[in-house]
Amino acid sequence: MPETHDALTVPVPSAAGPGRLLVSPALDDDGSPRPHPRAVLWLGHGAGGGSGAPDLTALAEGLPGHGITVVRHEQPWVVAGRRVAPRPAALDAGWLAAAPGVAELAGGRPVVAGGRSAGARVACRTAGTTGAAAVVCLAFPLHPPGRPERGRAEELLGPDVPVLVLQGTRDPFGSADEVTAAAGDTAGRVEVLPVDGADHALRTGRRAALGAEGVADLLCRAVEEFVAAAAGP
Repeated sequence: MPETHDALTVPVPSAAGPGRLLVSPALDDDGSPRPHPRAVLWLGHGAGGGSGAPDLTALAEGLPGHGITVVRHEQPWVVAGRRVAPRPAALDAGWLAAAPGVAELAGGRPVVAGGRSAGARVACRTAGTTGAAAVVCLAFPLHPPGRPERGRAEELLGPDVPVLVLQGTRDPFGSADEVTAAAGDTAGRVEVLPVDGADHALRTGRRAALGAEGVADLLCRAVEEFVAAAAGP
């Protein structure tokens, strides 16, 4: 098992104030930093917290050993210590301010954008602008809880690149079955992977067959395969 390296912090200036990137560099088989990653996975957080969410942390710890640099982006509102996320346009602007820095880290290799919840929405809305090779959505918020009529399927279907959605079967913001139905017939462009028994935080109950470690393993395995396919040979 490659050793774990602490994430590097890179400041991101923006019109809304400073954001930051937490960079977990790709590693070689011996655990040393890899000169050039296979790809960069750029992840945004949700509206309820920052980059320390368990699913984002699992990917930041698990994927560098597969040659993938993981970059967790923290929006200016989180860096400033505020508790309420701004409107979508401000989130998109904060994300796009980080794009040049992420591209520099990639060094010409593919960048796969993504995030959890609101971060997934941002990655989908901006995929064309950032030139993302693919998009990873962790717990895509298809609709507000109890309000299926306020659907956001158009955001999920917006990217013209492959999209992987990891969705809990108990997610009140849209179950895996709901997201699959919303994706419709996309000729395989949007793939939905159910996380059995998981809620919007991708947490499972104590009686679930899949515990926290199992969820983390599932996420890392599925996302690594997806990013590797997007990166190509």
